[in-house]
Amino acid sequence: MNAIARRLVVGSAVITLALTMAACGKAGDDKSSDSKDKTIGLLLPDTVTARYERADRPLITNKIKELCPDCTVEYDNAAGDAAKQAQQVSSMIAKGVKVLILDAQDAVGIKSSVQAAVDKGIKVVAYDRLAQGPVSAYVSYDNEKVGELQGQALLDAMGPAATPQSKIVMINGDDADPNAAEFKAGAHKILDGKVSVAYEASGLWKDTVANQKVQAAITSVGKANIKGVYSANDTMAGGIATALKSNNISVPLTGQDADLAAIQRILLGTQTSTVYKAPKPEAENTAQIAVDLLEGKDFKSIADATKKSGSGNDVPSKLLEAVSVTKANIMDTVVADGTYTVAQICTADFAAACTAAGVK
Repeated sequence: MNAIARRLVVGSAVITLALTMAACGKAGDDKSSDSKDKTIGLLLPDTVTARYERADRPLITNKIKELCPDCTVEYDNAAGDAAKQAQQVSSMIAKGVKVLILDAQDAVGIKSSVQAAVDKGIKVVAYDRLAQGPVSAYVSYDNEKVGELQGQALLDAMGPAATPQSKIVMINGDDADPNAAEFKAGAHKILDGKVSVAYEASGLWKDTVANQKVQAAITSVGKANIKGVYSANDTMAGGIATALKSNNISVPLTGQDADLAAIQRILLGTQTSTVYKAPKPEAENTAQIAVDLLEGKDFKSIADATKKSGSGNDVPSKLLEAVSVTKANIMDTVVADGTYTVAQICTADFAAACTAAGVK
């Protein structure tokens, strides 16, 4: 074989080897892609609301792992920052998630991020709050009914003091959260005409803001004139309870989420009610829908209702029923469901109140 022939043979061998390696690399890339195809993203809105890290995150993650053992869950929390959550959606897109579970910090502002994810072939499941944009499914509680429960609980706690002339204060949630408007609408449906709303403002889901708003209400309405306070959730109720106590005001106070601190306040009488939205069915229905979307399965048997989002999208939805919690049914709700143990509730500072309420 002459030199030229030898060079041709060697060159051919090198090309063949390169093509073989490229083919192997491509196969490897396919496996990497298969791995990414099993990735589900989870974005929660804040760390102030106790339930998200305590219950929602582990329940969703564990159920996904149960349904899809080889799935990966990518997680992040916006810490109350809408711009940060938009960046987190971009990060999830870059990571190659195929389904994104999104609890929007700002349901309107996140619309373009949802569209960007969908444009990349990602299925978006709106969790707890209905984000605008082309989401595939939505799981939450019937939020207007939650507001109705809150309103009725306030009237029940006020008893004979609930008259059309009786002045109450309403501290609503963050306007960026579409749920807040529905809680407010439900509460007004029950309260209007039965009591007089003398002061109403948004507490932004923050205890500090709610505290400030109630201090302003006390100045505006007069401490002797306030007969009840509607708080849209327990985090704000904590700040409100502090404001009421510092002004020596003892009136009915609502809440929502059945936070441990709220249950303990209910036992002490500084809060009269909360709304229990059992986290397990909400989280597990969401996980099931996410896995079904990942695997191309029909999820409409779970999402058996339809909800229209703020952007006009008709979204297949699962809407669960909440329950009002007072001192009388703590054992039958949060304890019976295993959300809290009696030991967790009845620490030393609350032991006497637990005994008096039959929480044991």
